[in-house]
Amino acid sequence: MTPEEVLAFAKEHNAQMVDLRFLDFPGIWQHFTMPIHELDASSFEDGFGFDASSIRGWQPINASDMLVIPDPDTAVMDPFFQVPTLTLICNIVDPVTKERYTRDPRYIAHKAESYLRFTGIGDTAYFGPEAEFFIFDDIRYASAAHYGYYFIDSEEGIWNSGREENPNLGYKPRHKEGYFPVPPTDALQDIRTEMVLMMQQVGIEVECHHHEVATAGQAEIDMRFAPLVKMGDQLMWFKYIIKNVARKHKKTVTFMPKPLFGDNGSGMHTHLSLWKDGTPLFAGDRYAGLSEMALHAVGGILRHAAALCAFTNPTTNSYKRLVPGYEAPVNLAYSSRNRSASIRIPMYSPSPKAKRIEIRFPDPSCNGYLAFSALLMAALDGIENRIDPGEPLDKDIYALSPEELANVPSTPGSLEEALKALENDHDFLLKGDVFTEDVIAKWLEYKRSNEVDPVRLRPHPYEFMLYFDI
Repeated sequence: MTPEEVLAFAKEHNAQMVDLRFLDFPGIWQHFTMPIHELDASSFEDGFGFDASSIRGWQPINASDMLVIPDPDTAVMDPFFQVPTLTLICNIVDPVTKERYTRDPRYIAHKAESYLRFTGIGDTAYFGPEAEFFIFDDIRYASAAHYGYYFIDSEEGIWNSGREENPNLGYKPRHKEGYFPVPPTDALQDIRTEMVLMMQQVGIEVECHHHEVATAGQAEIDMRFAPLVKMGDQLMWFKYIIKNVARKHKKTVTFMPKPLFGDNGSGMHTHLSLWKDGTPLFAGDRYAGLSEMALHAVGGILRHAAALCAFTNPTTNSYKRLVPGYEAPVNLAYSSRNRSASIRIPMYSPSPKAKRIEIRFPDPSCNGYLAFSALLMAALDGIENRIDPGEPLDKDIYALSPEELANVPSTPGSLEEALKALENDHDFLLKGDVFTEDVIAKWLEYKRSNEVDPVRLRPHPYEFMLYFDI
């Protein structure tokens, strides 16, 4: 849309307010709202001022003034607000230099798309994330100097099979048996459908939804692939809609990778393909129908996987999921059809347009703009440097002997390991000024001081089970 078309769209839908949204550094949507009369055509160039010092990972207090510049192509009506409200996703600009802000994740994604075109390799990177999540009925957690706990509950959790519910009607999926029984065992069909319909209302194309493997309301909704920045925008709408529909039904959603012990965690398998002039570049006559370019892209992602995890698996909780035995792709190998490999080549269709690679180690706690940009940069590095991915591994990796596994590298075992890998291996991200040194440095500092150290320094509840009577 043009700015004038946005204003006409707002008038057509009787918008009384405008909501401006942008992303903080870790990946949570921020917003502020104004009467619609504050928005005019000049707003799309002049923007609106705000205090960036209160945004996580952004400006110091002595340089806090920043601008949000609405992107007219993102205009939709919010599906939840009581008063008709136009929403616009914004870019962040320095009010003095008028340059875009290096730590704005959306800017990094824009630069990644520009770098792809600059290389001449392709003009479009399509991403298709499969973000899994849990729908719970109750969550309580707290932490202080003298206590720390969490408590999760779900009507369909197998632990409630014996609870007095007046009456308890059963049909609670056992651990690892939630994929995919029909209702009444799948008690969340209608809620997921409502989520899908609302996603379609804001322009997101959805391919399917279903219950996932774990008990206690694990779910998946699959969006149709889209270009990098657009998919980053859609992933934010995706999370926003899912959380708000759940809340409407007195339920709550988490995208934490591993909220439950002893059952599958939530991943975000991410499909990637490169195109140029409408032609798919990953289809060819090599292994699993891939092109040589695609294999080099796989080589780049595998080589930089440990560093990539700092963005694709960016929480301490991410590494509770990345352990053997729960379908988590901890082993860095590629294969056709084999879901125990960290990169899979889907074989559903022989069409060249469907040829893609599926990166299986990311999880939905990530900032999508940063994760997708980092994956693209690793793939491009592989293509530019013709990185050999090695031989495919078509065996069940989980069934390999220790001797066979010795030559298969694995994902980092902790967030600190991933951050250390990023510290040592990030030159590929700096190409084209896509990621900058200040972005890498701030990401490392923020994650270590706000997440790694606070978790490392606190007693864990299970330590009392192990050690209190020593």
